[in-house]
Amino acid sequence: MTLLVASDLDRTLIYSKAAAGRPHDGLVAVEHYEGADASFMTHRAAARFVELQQRATVVPVTTRLPAQYERVRLPGARPAYAVTANGGYLHVDGVIDPAWTRRVERRLRDVAPLGEVWDHVTAICHAEWTTKLRNARGLFCYAVIQRKHLPPGFLAEAQAWAAERGWRQSLQGRKLYWVPAPLTKSAAVAEVAMRAQATALVAAGDSLLDLDLLEAADEAIVPAHGELLDLGRAPASAAVTATTGVAAGEEIVDWFSERATR
Repeated sequence: MTLLVASDLDRTLIYSKAAAGRPHDGLVAVEHYEGADASFMTHRAAARFVELQQRATVVPVTTRLPAQYERVRLPGARPAYAVTANGGYLHVDGVIDPAWTRRVERRLRDVAPLGEVWDHVTAICHAEWTTKLRNARGLFCYAVIQRKHLPPGFLAEAQAWAAERGWRQSLQGRKLYWVPAPLTKSAAVAEVAMRAQATALVAAGDSLLDLDLLEAADEAIVPAHGELLDLGRAPASAAVTATTGVAAGEEIVDWFSERATR
């Protein structure tokens, strides 16, 4: 059996200082940004992740843009495959696959263009509670927000507007994303599974943007924190970690390892 392990990164496999839930000086840094350590794993998770790579094809699957993903250095060998921009880009041996990029561009013609969504987002995200607005390489957009200052009903109204135009909305920590519905992690991972001739897929994730991937997997796990559990949207069959924060990341690596050694 060839096992494909597809895992979201932030707040699933790796954790920022704010999300770690324990002092970061006792952890392994896996990302450096602007001269400082930015994301972490536990020492046990890092060691077991290296072992996991020897037993399965491990694929990081993230909403990060390619340049943001390149800042991450997971323990062990660099994965042969990676998915960035929520499925917008497929990395093969460190190079973005242009054929996959063209396929994604064709799919996005079926929904409202980013320009329309971007104009709406910039109009509704007021400066009183919005720190940044970002257009993600022409694929999707997001706002960095102060959650406690969001107006009542804002999320529901914004989500309904996006859904009418074929877009999804996802709130992850301080980032509020708007992503075209055809831009999915599961589609990119299915392409990897075909190329790697995988016979089974296991997956992990914490947000609504991971839901399609978790539902496509033979088995899935979610951390005991995050958007999926907050909204009660985690797949009924998915396992849930007993811990939160960076400790949940360790549990997830252990869970993957158990399935890789069956």
